[in-house]
Amino acid sequence: MSNQTFVFGHKNPDTDSITSSIVMANLETKLGNPAKAVRTGNVNKETEYVLQYLGMKAPDFVEDVENGQEVILVDHNEATQCVANIANAHIQKVVDHHTMNFIAPYQLYYRAEPVGCTATVLYKMYQENGVEIDSKIATLMLSAIVSDTLLFKSPTCTPEDKQIAQKLADIAGVNIQEYGKNLLKAGTDISEFSPSQVINIDSKLFEKDGKKFKIAQINTADLNDVFKNQSYFETAIKDEIQQEKLDLYVFAATDILNSNSKVISLGNDANVIEKAYGLNLDNNTALLEGVVSRKKQILPKILENLD
Repeated sequence: MSNQTFVFGHKNPDTDSITSSIVMANLETKLGNPAKAVRTGNVNKETEYVLQYLGMKAPDFVEDVENGQEVILVDHNEATQCVANIANAHIQKVVDHHTMNFIAPYQLYYRAEPVGCTATVLYKMYQENGVEIDSKIATLMLSAIVSDTLLFKSPTCTPEDKQIAQKLADIAGVNIQEYGKNLLKAGTDISEFSPSQVINIDSKLFEKDGKKFKIAQINTADLNDVFKNQSYFETAIKDEIQQEKLDLYVFAATDILNSNSKVISLGNDANVIEKAYGLNLDNNTALLEGVVSRKKQILPKILENLD
């Protein structure tokens, strides 16, 4: 068991999950609690862009944690999105921006705010503790905000996210629009991935009343370029439904230029998309106009309509 506190985000980590782990570990260490950022999944292309831009290595990978391991969770609080042995670890803190679905049998520091990104919360924690934000930490936090808010186009974005992003950009010495577009564009390259890898670039597992479902999301600048491979994605999705005994799998490709998402919906409850959005699936697909956020525009609709 490591003497250091492990800081990590959710499985299939996105940019916020990876960068917030690094940022939180840095804050904890400077406050006297030696902490190490680790990751619970592969680094995606977008996050890879950030790390290469900064000349940084990805955090070490951990598949699980030992009993009693001191941990801090960032960018998630659901056990289904965490390492398998999390129930036997000791959670010191949770810093998040998602709906709370968390119970612990002991007291701990828990902070979740209704903002677009965990990094927005972390910025305030640095300020509150009087810890300096250098250009590298600022770039990490800015990257997370740009990623999670789709450069401020997502309905999850708040005025606070925008204000803090500008402050971070000033510290980092970057132009938000220029850097942000390059970051998002880097995340749309799926040419090197197999269909199974694509559907797991950013997938999250959820449960409701005994039903299990996944919502996967990727960003793209060309929906047609993604859906030319629909049959291969469907084969990978069906395999995962069978292996994990899922009732539903929704794969969303989000057009970052036009702010729409096209989804593939498969499983016994595939028609929940029809009920949720008042439309008909065509060849297992549907175009959801104006929908870009899994957290605010897809997950709530599914939860409301899943019987």
